[in-house]
Amino acid sequence: MKKFTAPHILLTLAQIYFGLFLITPHAQAQDYPNRPIKVIIPFAPGGPSDIVGRVLMQQISENLNKPIIIENKPGAGSNIGIQQVARATPDGYTLLLVSSTFVINPSLYSNAGFDPIKDFSIIALPVSSPNILVVNPSFPAKDIREFFTIVKASPGKYDYASPGGGTGPHLSAELLKLKMNLDISHIPYNGGGPALQAVLGNQVPIGLSALPPAVPQVKAGAIRALAITSTTRSPSLPDVPTLKESGVTDFEGDTLQFIAAPAGTPPAIIQKLNQEISKALENPELKNKLIGMGYLTYNYTPEQTTQKVKMEIDKWAKVIQSRNIKPE
Repeated sequence: MKKFTAPHILLTLAQIYFGLFLITPHAQAQDYPNRPIKVIIPFAPGGPSDIVGRVLMQQISENLNKPIIIENKPGAGSNIGIQQVARATPDGYTLLLVSSTFVINPSLYSNAGFDPIKDFSIIALPVSSPNILVVNPSFPAKDIREFFTIVKASPGKYDYASPGGGTGPHLSAELLKLKMNLDISHIPYNGGGPALQAVLGNQVPIGLSALPPAVPQVKAGAIRALAITSTTRSPSLPDVPTLKESGVTDFEGDTLQFIAAPAGTPPAIIQKLNQEISKALENPELKNKLIGMGYLTYNYTPEQTTQKVKMEIDKWAKVIQSRNIKPE
């Protein structure tokens, strides 16, 4: 009979523990999800992140046959909701769906309270959308050229609304101001929905918004669209010209939507979530719906999305530093 010494026993236990350590993530992924998933959206309801989050997560929920709960957590330019997910248990049951503030805020704030790369496991970039310049119907300009003429004739007279300081629409507006020498003041809101409501109610005559929440209001005639920030026109609003068509050169801006989990989430779960997102976006009905609302869809892997996050962080850091843009 073989005799086991204490070192042999310790070595055997270590091997068993290590084997379990390797097996557990795979087992977790096979069993995942076995309870409801919570998705934090760090903006008020009605904005682009909220819109895409609800339609996309509904499809994923149906595919998985498991509940997915959306929780809006606006505040501090989206930092509050982002920080909440960064501190969550990395088990795949708390996720973040967030716009370009995810890659903008680390340069915009002296301490945003999170690092997109160190604090998160990046899952996917499901969609993006151009930004759009809109006005209340009472605003005298009928097109973008008239808009520039009217605003330049009355420096300091007009304000514009955005989804918040440091959001993609805000930075697009500030870049437009610099390129066209416009003197209009920024009024930040806690999300795209509230910002559009301010334009609809004429509390603020001008708005910069991601395209999706503005599309139904433009089609209904509740607000007037003057231009979009992409290089080509959008299929959802084909009659609205681009800024490039209107003589604004070297100008392109869009609002990206990222999905991420807390750092340390098992890679097998990250891959499974990425696959489920891609599967949902392959649904023709959902894809056509998103395109009709003003989104472009993507099929990025976690690795490709992580590289995109790094590129966007560098891109916006240069804009923020060169223009000395501060949070409001």
